[in-house]
Amino acid sequence: MIDSIGKAVHTRIDSFLYGLGFFMNVLREAVRFFRRRQVGFKVLVMQILFTGFEALRINAVMSLGIGAAIIVIGTSLLPQFGQSQLLYTILIIVITRELGPLLTAFVVIARSGTAIATELGTMVVDHEIEAYVSVGVNPISFLVVPRFLGMVVSLLILTIYFNIFGLLGSFLVVQVVRPVGFQEYFRNLLTTLTVSDILSGLGKAVVFGTIISVVSSFQGFSVSRASTEIPVAGIRAVGQSFMLCILADVVITLMQYA
Repeated sequence: MIDSIGKAVHTRIDSFLYGLGFFMNVLREAVRFFRRRQVGFKVLVMQILFTGFEALRINAVMSLGIGAAIIVIGTSLLPQFGQSQLLYTILIIVITRELGPLLTAFVVIARSGTAIATELGTMVVDHEIEAYVSVGVNPISFLVVPRFLGMVVSLLILTIYFNIFGLLGSFLVVQVVRPVGFQEYFRNLLTTLTVSDILSGLGKAVVFGTIISVVSSFQGFSVSRASTEIPVAGIRAVGQSFMLCILADVVITLMQYA
């Protein structure tokens, strides 16, 4: 029993160190990416289109629904306690600092995280990675770095998009259910909104994009030879990305409010 526990711990440590080395290699190649002319730029553009552009609609629906729900509930309950002004503080904290970047990351994990893991896993099984290496092409630089940069850029765009729809678009939705004065709403919103609120959400978007892209790529490359390992890699990528994004969100939030 002790032997099996020791082997399990040793395997986890090796996996962690290998993943850390993989992450450092990605960062090193990302710095060199724009210094060289390469077709990897096309992969970067396609990743931004797939991860960012194609997720705009679902992101808009989520942000509108959450923003409208906060306004409706807040205008109903907060006046009972004489705290009507807290509506805008709650709206900004929930949309820009917390749920905005986190829900956006969840959507990207479900759509793009699994796609990256399964795509790279398929390339490993089909020996495409070996073909790149045989002709002198670095798979990290050509395959991982464009997806890494594309994921980070897409998370930033989607988070900004979520903030705009959550803070401004939800105002239009609420007018159908519980009308709120236009000047009063935007005056109070702009008075409460600070630069740190915006930067907090964007900072989380960068961290989440890094986590999702690196974990998904790492799991994709972890596939050996069997095609049955590909869906397993996708499941692991989703599970680990969810867990690490939540942990990162908790750590960043504690650093902000502690």
